[in-house]
Amino acid sequence: MAIMSEKTVASAYEVLKKAESEDVRFVNLQFTDILGVVKSVTIPISQFSDCIEHGKWFDGSSIEGFVRIAESDMYLLPDLSTFRVIPWEQGEGHTLARVICWVYTPDGEKFAGDPRGALDRVLQEARSLGYDFNTGPELEFFLFRITNGNGRLEPLPHDMAGYFDLTTDQASEIRKDMVNALEAMGIRVETSHHEVAVGQHEIDFQYDNALRTADNAVTFRYTLKAIAQRHGLHCTFMPKPIFGVNGSGMHTHMSLFKDGSNAMFDDNDPYGLSGAARHFIAGILQHARGMCAVLAPTVNSYKRLVPGYEAPVYLSWARQNRSALVRVPRISRGQPNATRIELRCPDPSCNPYLAFAVMLQAGLDGIKNELAPPEPVEENIYHMEESERQRRNLNSLPGSLGEALSEMKADPLVREALGDHIFERFIDAKLQEWDEFRMQVTPWEIERYLPIF
Repeated sequence: MAIMSEKTVASAYEVLKKAESEDVRFVNLQFTDILGVVKSVTIPISQFSDCIEHGKWFDGSSIEGFVRIAESDMYLLPDLSTFRVIPWEQGEGHTLARVICWVYTPDGEKFAGDPRGALDRVLQEARSLGYDFNTGPELEFFLFRITNGNGRLEPLPHDMAGYFDLTTDQASEIRKDMVNALEAMGIRVETSHHEVAVGQHEIDFQYDNALRTADNAVTFRYTLKAIAQRHGLHCTFMPKPIFGVNGSGMHTHMSLFKDGSNAMFDDNDPYGLSGAARHFIAGILQHARGMCAVLAPTVNSYKRLVPGYEAPVYLSWARQNRSALVRVPRISRGQPNATRIELRCPDPSCNPYLAFAVMLQAGLDGIKNELAPPEPVEENIYHMEESERQRRNLNSLPGSLGEALSEMKADPLVREALGDHIFERFIDAKLQEWDEFRMQVTPWEIERYLPIF
């Protein structure tokens, strides 16, 4: 068993002292399944010191995408830099903390099915090339009322406000509570505001190393759900819960640093981009269709990825054009380290660990093979004639989860990024979801066809 081998920001002594000073009585040992759903094993604080040293065994056979019953034993080893006291779970005798864990096999190897481990592996590859990978996701979400007195969920928006509205924004105080909770969990919030659709919101947190950012994105989702519940509301990261309005995306900003400087910046380039940045963009565009099932992983994701609602559909890049898949945000003068690219197709139902892993692997492929991106497209692609899009070779993202899974199976790079274990189990789980959806008879079909056939 690999004991006390992880390099952590905080020492075991410091963490145990903090737990004592905060009167922590229980600790959630957290990890995610391949779909990004948070799982945990709760231990009393009396067991935490032993867990830090020896790990905590658990049965992985019932976790989505983990292992079969015959090979179920594995253990969790805490990453102490992620230890946080949960602010809404404090009180005499029941204060709860959480720590995110690495998942290990019985022979002391990191488990190939751990999404966090998959991202860490690709990050190590980037470091071997001299790069540090930073990300900054923008997770949009809806707040809905819980109706009918029985907890049944319906998409009834909490307010009727629009983009950046103030006077009609009934959730401004709720977002303040969310920001306070996020900061108590160690997430540094930059902005919060009402989004375009009714009941839709966005809270942005600080850009950071991709592993820490993925941890924060997972924490972000369950923190906001917990705070919304305390206000009698339901927070959802479903990509398209309401027909006819904007869906929720997870636009992700990315940059590479080398020797402490932004490796994507070049002051002599019209877009301020280095050769490495342009290669990175080319890699993203080349593998966009193959990695789409990871970035937009649900049947519902493809109800968002349609023209007309600010979601990208076409494989292009630009600076001003928000219909492009990859955008190059402008930076303030004298701030070259802010140079970055933004990928606009991911949505917040994805597993952030796997999403960042495939993004980075695609970008590195562009750098290693010196791929050249196409010319940027600054016109609104949605307003182009189909013949013009064809002339400019503007291909599109997959139109359904089924198509996305076919593209994923055909792209070896996605398998390389995820590893065989996660790749195969992700495909299996999502094919089952797609097949189940295809067999459903929806209210739309009843209304459309029953009267006339």
